[in-house]
Amino acid sequence: MASKLSSLTPITDLTIHRSPKFHTQFLQTSLVFRSFSSSSSSSLHTKLHSSELNSRRNSFVCSNSLKQETVQNPTESPSPLTSSNKLVLVTGGTGGVGQLVVASLLNRNVRLRLLLRDPEKAKSLFGEHEEEKLQVMKCDTRNAGGLDPSMFEGVTHVICCTGTTAFPSRRWDGDNTPERVDWEGVRNLVSTLPQSLSRIILVSSVGVTKSNELPWSIMNLFGVLKYKKMGEDFVRNSGIPYTIIRPGRLTDGPYTSYDLNTLLKATAGERRAVLIGQGDKLVGEVSRLVVAEACIQALDIDFTEGQIYEINSVPGDGPGSNTEKWKELFKAAQIQ
Repeated sequence: MASKLSSLTPITDLTIHRSPKFHTQFLQTSLVFRSFSSSSSSSLHTKLHSSELNSRRNSFVCSNSLKQETVQNPTESPSPLTSSNKLVLVTGGTGGVGQLVVASLLNRNVRLRLLLRDPEKAKSLFGEHEEEKLQVMKCDTRNAGGLDPSMFEGVTHVICCTGTTAFPSRRWDGDNTPERVDWEGVRNLVSTLPQSLSRIILVSSVGVTKSNELPWSIMNLFGVLKYKKMGEDFVRNSGIPYTIIRPGRLTDGPYTSYDLNTLLKATAGERRAVLIGQGDKLVGEVSRLVVAEACIQALDIDFTEGQIYEINSVPGDGPGSNTEKWKELFKAAQIQ
């Protein structure tokens, strides 16, 4: 199946405009994503939208307008992400964001290792692959005893996409609560990682520093923001190079019953424009597609090390997998 995946080369015409608004760059690619919150969190959208308007007035970011088309180019030189020396370990790889991270990295010919509670799900989502390209290990990060240092031999990068719903739901069955997943699971994982790791990317959430303020206190009724912040702090204090991505309310998907080819054809609809900020000021929604691409791009952008970024998306075209444009997005967020 992997042989059927095509290589896409983004071609862009970039014009940069300065504005006292968000740094906006537009994303166009061919994947999608997953949310930490349940559908019940969508009832907060009206309140969050009001806060979003206020946060936009208080943010100072560049606004970049891109026009982009994508064409097939089989002779394209490998991107920095296509590296036989890189071995990326993904946790939560069959969830809404994680499955898109995995599908995109497979398409880029990056070697992968997945830690999954149910390895059979990987076969249905991603198909059969040679072990050199995709390794799947049975593991539950909630149980410290099930994590062994041998699982991380040769691993150069980690993307942690584990998560559960903010409010009680069927996904909480089997002790799958925010405390167990977002705190204990992250702590157990990071405690086992080798210090030689090049980078860990952690998917967290906007609002983690404001869990006692409205409307975030409603989202945090069962502790999801508190435990995500505890997980963040453990990563930050681990001594391992890190980047933390805090998405807004997740849209598009999750596509947890799709196969690899379908995942690669999925799109972010019209919400491809990317807003990136720092300081936990952004409020709004973000396509799972944007979150997955942000995680992948951060792996190889040196100056994102030790940084925390909030990320939203709005209607518009975008940079796809163009690393230079993602660099502009991340860099501008740090200049604010």
